[in-house]
Amino acid sequence: MKFEYKRYGKIIRPVIPIRVKNGDHAVRYEVLVDSGADICIFDGGIGDILGIDVESGERQTVGGIAGQAAAYYLHDVEIEVGGWPYKIKAGFLRNVAGGFNYGVVGQTGFFEHFVVKFDMQKAEIDLKRKE
Repeated sequence: MKFEYKRYGKIIRPVIPIRVKNGDHAVRYEVLVDSGADICIFDGGIGDILGIDVESGERQTVGGIAGQAAAYYLHDVEIEVGGWPYKIKAGFLRNVAGGFNYGVVGQTGFFEHFVVKFDMQKAEIDLKRKE
């Protein structure tokens, strides 16, 4: 599956569309494919839309590049990428977007399911499912 990078002002990023599901609730959501992220983290508002009591999950903390720590909460959800469903444990963090309307997919929950190729010159990302 190939996806074109998305433009945000003068910057292009490997942001792809997915669906996040919890029971009968589902939402289309865009995510940054981030090889430096340990896990998948979505905005708490997405959890609300999915009917998840976000703060009832297992509390964890994450630190950003600036060293600021923030709490997130782990929940079992399903993501769908290119029509393929994967049950994962994702973190939900209030106000994760920081001005951007996308979450982050990382090593656990995403990269473990795909071989990922970033091509900055073509501004595309290629995902191949691991069998």
